Amino acid sequence: MRALLLLAASLSLSGCYTVAKTAVDVVTLPVKAVSAGVDAVTTSQSEADEKRGRAMRNAEEEAGKRERQWAEACRKARARGEPCPPPPQSQ
Repeated sequence: MRALLLLAASLSLSGCYTVAKTAVDVVTLPVKAVSAGVDAVTTSQSEADEKRGRAMRNAEEEAGKRERQWAEACRKARARGEPCPPPPQSQ
């Protein structure tokens, strides 16, 4: 008789656990959704640093490319006996 009562109690408690877990999931779902949305639209400091570093490297590459093009144009102009074109502007 005692075993039967323990079995019935354990089965009824497992149902309560499922209901309670579902209630917690329903309550926390909006919080998780808002958190994911905020995370998607905000930029962390490390992400901002990476983006700025990438932009600086790209700008340096472009400046180097302009400098090399100018040096080549200057070399060709000197070979023709002409003056060098003005150097590229720094940005």
